[in-house]
Amino acid sequence: MFKHFGGSLLFTVVGLALGGYYGWTLTGTVDGVLSMVWICAVLAVLEVSLSFDNAAVNASVLKDMDPVWQQRFLTWGIAIAVFGMRIVFPLVIVMVAASLGPVEAMNLALNEPRRYQEIVEGAHIGLMGFGGAFLGMVGLKYFFDSDKEVNWIEAIERPLAKVADIEAVAIGLVLAGTWAVSSVLAPADALTFITAAIAGLLTYLGVEIVNHVLEPPTPTTGDVAKAGFGAFLYLEVLDASFSFDGVIGAFALTNNLIIIAIGLGIGAMFVRSMTIFLVKKGTMSEYRYLEHGAFYAILALAVIMYLNTFMHISEVITGLIGAVLIGLAFWSSVRWNKANPDGEPEDALA
Repeated sequence: MFKHFGGSLLFTVVGLALGGYYGWTLTGTVDGVLSMVWICAVLAVLEVSLSFDNAAVNASVLKDMDPVWQQRFLTWGIAIAVFGMRIVFPLVIVMVAASLGPVEAMNLALNEPRRYQEIVEGAHIGLMGFGGAFLGMVGLKYFFDSDKEVNWIEAIERPLAKVADIEAVAIGLVLAGTWAVSSVLAPADALTFITAAIAGLLTYLGVEIVNHVLEPPTPTTGDVAKAGFGAFLYLEVLDASFSFDGVIGAFALTNNLIIIAIGLGIGAMFVRSMTIFLVKKGTMSEYRYLEHGAFYAILALAVIMYLNTFMHISEVITGLIGAVLIGLAFWSSVRWNKANPDGEPEDALA
């Protein structure tokens, strides 16, 4: 276990130490140090709870990926996840929303944290539209697969597989959901939401095009993953979409960019460690419904992101829904393994 999580534990110690040192430089008091360390720890837990399903989906793609690109994702991907999404991404939001340069955005983040927080939270509707549409396509495409042989919840998955050959059915559902949500928003917010959702949809299609250019079309997510760079790009965009809620939710605890980066960075490291653990141990293959649970969790997160545009859903509930779905899938897998030691086919929840 330490082999897989040792690096994350070391990163945690270093991160908390940096958070404590930063608290001392700001306040010069022990209370300030403890406060910063505590916030970093809570942010790390928040990130892990929101991204456990991300680790499961990453593992389901990585298990069939070329070993070279597996390693690249697990190394380069850490830098992109920790530095890119937790530091650069919030700055880019401010740069675009407030029409600022990188220096001005950084100065705002460090010296005017309240104004910085307001700008980031002001981009909330656009982020939810982009992330919800992208994750919605990821989840729907998994279930709209006519060649999918294993079903977890038979009553839901078999009918979806039967209509999978209908062109663009998943796109139609995402567009319908986008229209439904936009209809309850103010006109300006509705335009922002629709534009962002279309951008998320086009991003998904763009990644799919890259996959098909690099490798001939194939029926399953795992086969598509072997495209290497295409799969790497797919996973990075997926990780970015998962991180939106964590970045926005972090501002409920602090508007300090450095503390947010440390706390979410620690969480991101543990998500990567969980991904490696699931891949190396063959967990996704051993527990046949675990992948289903992860993609149900993705669909749930997509719906929550859409709903979050006009009503607040606590990050605790968001993380709990994903954990429960994956937990149920794991439990169903264990039951199936015990009932079918020789691997006879059988659906778990018919």
